[in-house]
Amino acid sequence: MSAGRTARERARAEVTREIKDEARRQLATDGAGLSLRAVARSLGMVSSALYRYFPSRDDLLTALIIDAYDALGDAVEKADPGGAPIERWRAVCAAARGWALAHRHEYALIYGSPIPGYQAPQDTVGPAARVPLVLIDIAHAADVPDSPLPDVLREQVVGVLATLPIAPPPGAGARVLIAWTQVFGMISFELFGQLVGSADPADAFFGYAVDRMAAIIGLPGAEWPTP
Repeated sequence: MSAGRTARERARAEVTREIKDEARRQLATDGAGLSLRAVARSLGMVSSALYRYFPSRDDLLTALIIDAYDALGDAVEKADPGGAPIERWRAVCAAARGWALAHRHEYALIYGSPIPGYQAPQDTVGPAARVPLVLIDIAHAADVPDSPLPDVLREQVVGVLATLPIAPPPGAGARVLIAWTQVFGMISFELFGQLVGSADPADAFFGYAVDRMAAIIGLPGAEWPTP
C-alpha cells in the first residue's frame, strides 16, 4: 500500500512538473496571457484533469512564482562563499545577475510588470525574502553601524527587521534596502534593454556599481574611489 502511494505521488509530481514547464513556455511567448485551458490543450489533457492539480490560473501562477523565487534564492545562497563581507557581497550580487540572465522569463515573472488581476498570496513572501535575507546577513555579520534615519523610515525599517531572525541596526538595514533595490534595478535595466547604447555590455558597470553599493552599506573593504 505504501509503495502504491509513493508511485502515485511520483506520477503526480511528474504531471505537475509538465504542467509548470508548459506554463513557463506559454509565459515566455504570451506574457501574462496564461490560460489553464491552453496549457491543458498543449499537454493533451482535458481541462477538468488539469484543475485537479491547479484549481485556478492564480494557483498555477503562484506555483511558478514560488519556483522562480526559490531558484533565485538557491543560486544566491550557493554562491555565498562566507568569509570577508565584501567578497560575499560581490559573489551573491553576481549570482543574482547570472541567474537573471540565464532565466529571463522567470525573472520577468517575479520582477517585471505586475500581472493584471493577480494578487500574490502570503505563500510567496518566504521565497521572495531569501535573497534580501542573504544581503541582511552580510551586513549583520560585518557589524555595520547604525546611522540616523527619518522617523517614518526608521519605523518602517524597525518593523521589517523585527520579523527577521538576525538583523543589523536600522540605519544599516535601510542602507541594505537601498543597495538591494539598486542592484535589482540594474539587473532589470539590463534585461529589459534599458542599457542598450549606454552601459552595454553591462559587466563593468554592474561590478562598479555593486562595489559602490557595498560602500553605501558600509561593508569593510568597500570604499568610494578617491580622485
